[in-house]
Formats: sequence, C-alpha cells, structure tokens
Amino acid sequence: MRLLRRPRRLAVLLLTPLLIPPLAGCFASAGDGAGRADAVAGSRLRVALAFPPAENLSPYGADATILSRLGVTEGLTALDANGGAAPALAVSWRRENDRTWLFTLREAAFQDGGDVTPAAVAASLAHATGARPAPAALSGVTLTAEADGANAVRVTTDAPDPVLPLRLSSPSLAILSPKAYDTKGAADPAGTATGPFELTAVEGSTSARLDRFDDYWGGRAQASGVDARFIADGTARANALRTGQVDVAEAIPVAQAATLDADTRRETATTRTTSLLLNARSGAFEDPSLRAAARAAVDTSVLAKNVYEGHADAGTGVYGPAVTWAAGKRLAPTGAKRPGKPAGTSLTLATYDNRPELPEVAQVLKQQLEKAGFTVKLTVGEYSRLESDALAGKFDAFVLARNTLVDTGDPVAVLAGDYTCAGGYNLARLCDKTVDAAVARAERSTDTARRQDAAIAAEAAILRTDAVVPLVHQRVITGVGPQVSGLLLDPYERALVGTGTRR
Repeated sequence: MRLLRRPRRLAVLLLTPLLIPPLAGCFASAGDGAGRADAVAGSRLRVALAFPPAENLSPYGADATILSRLGVTEGLTALDANGGAAPALAVSWRRENDRTWLFTLREAAFQDGGDVTPAAVAASLAHATGARPAPAALSGVTLTAEADGANAVRVTTDAPDPVLPLRLSSPSLAILSPKAYDTKGAADPAGTATGPFELTAVEGSTSARLDRFDDYWGGRAQASGVDARFIADGTARANALRTGQVDVAEAIPVAQAATLDADTRRETATTRTTSLLLNARSGAFEDPSLRAAARAAVDTSVLAKNVYEGHADAGTGVYGPAVTWAAGKRLAPTGAKRPGKPAGTSLTLATYDNRPELPEVAQVLKQQLEKAGFTVKLTVGEYSRLESDALAGKFDAFVLARNTLVDTGDPVAVLAGDYTCAGGYNLARLCDKTVDAAVARAERSTDTARRQDAAIAAEAAILRTDAVVPLVHQRVITGVGPQVSGLLLDPYERALVGTGTRR
C-alpha cells in the first residue's frame, strides 16, 4: 500500500536572529480566547526550549538536537533504552564485510510528499558528509552511500566502523528529501523531513511552529502540532509553566525546582557532564603546568552540593554515572604535569546562561581560580552568541554542559569529536599525539567490551593533559503540566515530543 502524498505547505521563515522578547510578548495568556479554545481542543502542545537556534536550524550542528527533540527529523536508526541501535527509517541492517553495511528501508514518506527511496537516502547522507564543518558524528569517518535495489542502501566506510548503526542514529545525520538542499550545500528541514511533526515556520531565535505530519510512517501524532518557544532564561521557563503559558518546559533550573508542584517535576539521569575546558593551543593554558594548576584549584564537591543542590554528582571523568559500565573500568590518569605557579596570570573564563546553573558554576570557579593565583575575567552570554568564539579559541577557559553520548551513542565518538586534533567540536583545542593514538585504538575496537576498555584508556589519556576538568554529572529537571501525557524523557536528550505526546 502506497503512502498518501501531499504538497509541501509552508516554507520556513528564517529571519534575522532577534533578542528574545519579554515573556508576556511570547505567549497568549491563559485567560484569552485563543488559549481557552486550544485548551478545550487539547490539540496543540506548547513547549519552552532552553536553546534558541544557533545555526538557522541547520541539521548538521547543535541545532540538529532541537529538530529531533521536537519530532521533526529522523535518521536510519535510533537509540534504544540500553544505548543500542534500534530501527527508525531503516527496519533492519546487516554487515556485509568489515567496511560495508546494508540497510533495508521501511516504507515512509517525506513531508513534501515524496517517497523515502534508497536514492534519496544515499543523497542525503552524501550531503551530510560534504557539510562544513562536518557533523560531529562523522568526526574521523569518511563514508559513502549508494542505492541497492528498490528498498536498501549500502553504506561503506573508508576504515572498519563497527558502530556504524549507532553512528547513523545521530540527529546530525537525519534523512531529508532532495528538496531540502540548495546548490551551496545548505539544508532546509522545513517540510522536507520524515518525523511526526513538520516544521512550518520559524521566527528567528524566538519561536517555531510545527504541524502534525499526517502521513508519518509510525501513525498520526496525538497532538495536532507543537508551538515551540525558545526561552534562554531558566526562571522565565519555569514561570511560563507555573502560570499555564506552556505545557512543557525543559531544563528547569535547580533553584526553580522547588517552586513547581511535585507532580509537575520530572528528574532524569542523563549522560551529560559539565566540564571546565582549558584552551590548550593558545593563551594562558597553552602551558600544561598552568592547566594542572587550574585542575588542582577546582573543588567539584562544592559545585555538586551547593550549586546543583544535590541534583548532580561530583565529576569523575568524561563519562558519568549514567554510563553504567564506566565506573568499574575507570583508570586514574598518570603522567600529568605538576601544577605551576599562576603568579597573577590573566585569563578569560566564559560560559552561557541557557543552562542557568552554569553562570553560578563559573562564578564559583572564578573564585577558586583566583584563590589559586589567577586573575580571571568572566564572560557570560547566550550559547548561540558564544559558540563561534569558543571554537575559535577566543577564551582561555569555557564551562560546557555536554551530553557525552548525544552524537552517536558510541562512547568513543565524543572523544574523537571533542579532544582530537581533527575533532569538529574541540573547544579545548587539544592536539596531543598520545590522545589521538588512544582514541584511534578505541575506534578500531570491534568487540563491545574491548571498545569500552579502550574508551576508558583514552579518557585517562585525555584527563592526563588537564585540558578538561570534569565538574559535575547532571540530572535534568523537566517541567511537565499535569494535563500532559506521553512526553519522552530521554537520558540521551535526543527526544522530547513523540506521536503519543498530548495534552
């Protein structure tokens, strides 16, 4: 049976990013006519997200997770509850040899009415491999894809890649229709994805409208659409939920959790680690002895207990407690430099306020570093306004909350993307031959247990450089209105709204 087709409806309106307006201007009040009608209909879901688009909702960078969390995009595979690869647009797969995999596609449609064909999937993956900067999921990997018959795609990598099905679950490798791509390689996900909700309008960095995609292969979503608002201020997100202006508010600040009724709070253990990243390529922390001095100055227990009020665990490594296999395998880093004397060395420490605890974390770190003898200038801003400067090395230190399994679900991927010379998200700007060799060994490991062991050895090599100081391992608090059901509280933070989500 062929899926029904329908024309693409409304192209996304990508406007010049705007400052987020006052809260009262973002939402209809709970008492106005539109709000009452929507509540009675129970159809559209109102969601407050913490991170405004940083790259005009490009599927290849950090915005890819926004698209997957809102149910817009999908890849060939997804992650199951145990972190394994599960079917998505591919219903099954098999490994033909050490470099080649064959993925069998399910019958599905793009939101512009076209069928998801092997040729379209192969072209979409080709566009992702050609994107610059490359998606983090493809760090250190070169792949090619070609159609195979009427319902399969053959994917070949330049070197053996035992976790390719996991890699293809990355939100940055979502499959889009041929109409998504322009001649310059940019990708527009509006009306060209395959998920249960279609992106129909974006108002800069302020809001987005999504409508239900009725031809979704997994069945019609229970909500007729999603009205998403991007609210960087955590207190404003909590207030919007408490006053009934939104139905779901992600990343509720620890300080605001107690202001919400207990039945509207959901706490989820995640694979997110907050770390202090030290610029190892230029500036003060090019000197490894000063990186060691910074590491020695940090007291992580203060952060977990006081800043996070017990809603986080003190940092132990790149991987936290939610990565359950890591604790029993962890190795103590050896060979680190002895701490030097800061002697008033000046440095710039930066972080962002989309996650409201981070400015307070940075303030505590500033005090600890100054006590150790550094002179510290603190910069705080919205993530989208800081990312390019951080990647360019304009800060000496950066406080980042990073989901260690978000890119692929493979524990090695975050190490390759964040800490190797060729890493696409290397905010620490680390380039160390020993680290690169350790990560390469981990990437070559095919057996699951051996790959985990190799990842832990690479983690120890990274920690030895003191380019990263793990601070805390987070639990995320989501505000959920009492009328909402079916929300996806995903420890990998890739999913939030699905076909069963409704109010």
